[in-house]
Amino acid sequence: MRYLAMITLAAAALSAMTLAACATEAPMTGDPVRVDLVTERGVITLELATDKAPLTVCNFLSYVTDGHYEGGSFFRTVVAETNDNPNPISVIQGATPRGGDDNLNPPIPLERTRDTGLNHRAGTISMARDGPDTATSSFFIVVEDAPSLDYGGARNPDSQGFAAFGRVTAGMGVVHEIHRSPANGEEQLTPPVRILAATVVGEVPAPCRP
Repeated sequence: MRYLAMITLAAAALSAMTLAACATEAPMTGDPVRVDLVTERGVITLELATDKAPLTVCNFLSYVTDGHYEGGSFFRTVVAETNDNPNPISVIQGATPRGGDDNLNPPIPLERTRDTGLNHRAGTISMARDGPDTATSSFFIVVEDAPSLDYGGARNPDSQGFAAFGRVTAGMGVVHEIHRSPANGEEQLTPPVRILAATVVGEVPAPCRP
């Protein structure tokens, strides 16, 4: 069993290294990539910062192009006024059908806002995580400016912030509608809002292709 676990860990590490290499072997262009998230409430169009957060963008695109967000959902809404945290935020969180802890692909290194120059303003899309370098597939969209999510912010005790990697360019009305949807005391949407499809508009950047 221990030998099998070592093989699994080695395979995961190799996959993470491959993704990192794919994102850095050729410089990303400054042209952003668009993704349409089709939900049962409407379409949310994202513009991804390929030049500033290439590893995070490539990771997200791998889940999009492989169809892993289809059938997933926005399952969580965090409302600042009722958020039980010293640094309250307003966001909605999405995931694949396997849930917020889906680790189909290995975790990716954290691209800190200190290094990318991106910030968690209203409309920003960012990766959910526990500790640094643990993000996999779950993401969130910021509803109101949230500097506590940036590097040095106090939302997470480690102060490393979260990996912002793009912004909403159309469909913020849909984001607000999801954010206002009914939820239980644990911030879980009741029911979740389904993601019907996630598609890249145009071509996937060469460095992100398998």
